[in-house]
Amino acid sequence: MKFTAKTLYGLEDVLALELRELGASDIEPANRAVLFSGSKELLYKVNYCSRSALSFLVPLSGFRIRSKEDLYKKASEVEWSEIMDHDSSFSVAPVVRSELFDHSGYPALVVKDAIADYFRGKSGRRPSVSTSDPDVVINLHISNDHVDISLDSSVIPLYKRGYRSEQGLAPLNEVLAAGMLMLSGWDGTLPLQDAMCGSGTILIEAQMIANKIPPGKFRNFFGFTRWKDFDENLFIRMKKESEALIVKSGTLVTGSDISEAAVRQAEANIRKAGLEGVISVEVADFKDVKRASGDGYLVINPPYGQRLKPDEIENLYSMIGSTLKHHFTGNKAWIITSGKEYLRNIGLKPKKKFTLFNGALECVFAGYELYEGTKKQASA
Repeated sequence: MKFTAKTLYGLEDVLALELRELGASDIEPANRAVLFSGSKELLYKVNYCSRSALSFLVPLSGFRIRSKEDLYKKASEVEWSEIMDHDSSFSVAPVVRSELFDHSGYPALVVKDAIADYFRGKSGRRPSVSTSDPDVVINLHISNDHVDISLDSSVIPLYKRGYRSEQGLAPLNEVLAAGMLMLSGWDGTLPLQDAMCGSGTILIEAQMIANKIPPGKFRNFFGFTRWKDFDENLFIRMKKESEALIVKSGTLVTGSDISEAAVRQAEANIRKAGLEGVISVEVADFKDVKRASGDGYLVINPPYGQRLKPDEIENLYSMIGSTLKHHFTGNKAWIITSGKEYLRNIGLKPKKKFTLFNGALECVFAGYELYEGTKKQASA
């Protein structure tokens, strides 16, 4: 079976490696996506275990069109009765970039009509359309004259892990947080610190990695559980096998934030994730925070320019640089920010940089190695 994994820009290679480790084959990174092959069991497993995917699609049909009539005709040729029944409910989620259509809603209506007429011709009855709680979600992607019709096996995006009960003004996407940790080179064994932890997303994702906790463990729904061919026994067996790999790592993961409200939010989310015994958080100003270990990682998501005035953010990043130099020598520090021009205020040269997106904001994820003295002295 062929599948498409959707992800955030910049995480394609991370996701490709993750899928290989989960047992996928024929892996091919694309733009914000990874194509791969596998079995039905693998489809269940990647939904349950992938940390860096947003959703998984099962391609049904791909073709080229010249008109709306072509779209209707080709969509009518899909064997919809193998996917759902006339008493099922469905919705069509369109992504359209084509001069053939004035707006994305219209081709979705064309496909809905094709599905309705397909069943009406077979049984005289048609499935209902549901936008709130459909049994089947059909992904319609049109780029110029090329059309792909797929089934969404996740439906609820996979970054919605299910452990978040509290969030601040600018919560970090869980998939982005996990992807950042994987890009940083952190392997789950070294101490990790987030001294601007907000509602605790980086901390929770870190301990889930360290303890090998499947990110799907907290979810109670995946789209494929409503499909005609859903194999409940296979799904239950896969979950048991995945959860049997959970360990108690003992990895030190700590966080802090200047906001008492943010720390309370982090504590609530940590409790809901069942990690209150392995993550500690406290109220503290970043400039007063010390490294938790001599060879650990610091990963932070400072306020972006949209939340602070220019002079405030310049002072903030200057303070971050000073604190890194004086309090975090021996650590590796990673910072994500949409204000890449402010990184120069840190006064350190990044060893690595990645371009990522936090929502619609283009960000830089910059990594620093904080040596004692000069780099030359450290390597002598």
